[in-house]
Amino acid sequence: MSVYNELKYNVSFANAGGLVLLSTQTASASSSISFTSGLTSAYKEYLFIFNNIHGSTASDFQMNFSTDGGSNYNVTKTTTAISSYHSESDASADTYYIASHDLAQSTSPKKIMGTIYNDNDNSGSGYLHLFDPSNTTFVKHFISSTQRTDDATSNTFYTAGYGNTTSAINAVQFTMASGNIDDGTIQMFGVVS
Repeated sequence: MSVYNELKYNVSFANAGGLVLLSTQTASASSSISFTSGLTSAYKEYLFIFNNIHGSTASDFQMNFSTDGGSNYNVTKTTTAISSYHSESDASADTYYIASHDLAQSTSPKKIMGTIYNDNDNSGSGYLHLFDPSNTTFVKHFISSTQRTDDATSNTFYTAGYGNTTSAINAVQFTMASGNIDDGTIQMFGVVS
């Protein structure tokens, strides 16, 4: 079952009425993938699904928001992050808070997936759920869940936070912390209420 179908039937999205595919972008040695159109007041929620993200170097996968159509990706954010992992050998497993991945009123990109190694069999997938980005009264909340292979380890990364702006967020950009996004697809959906 694809990530899209899995989310379509997930309880948290089932009551929303469905997902409308707005845009698909495929990475090919891309320095970034940016969604600069389609984030409007047409939908109160937007869902970005990433499939098999693979970088040119071992690096974290991250995102940032824009309020000026993508001229600048510098929205102030406050966030939190936790991770769970389990090794293939069953020798180690843990769940922990990651202070180094948190932002406190920072315009830096937000890490939404830990280090994806650039070996051919390593990649990461997941989603970013952005709430009411066109609202001009309240801050902009988001949650993200990602899963990656990490040196023979299954690693799940949960992050959430808010863009501390009352301006409409109208663009989202995805990058690796270093190097390019060599492969993978990112889809943007509108959530029908």
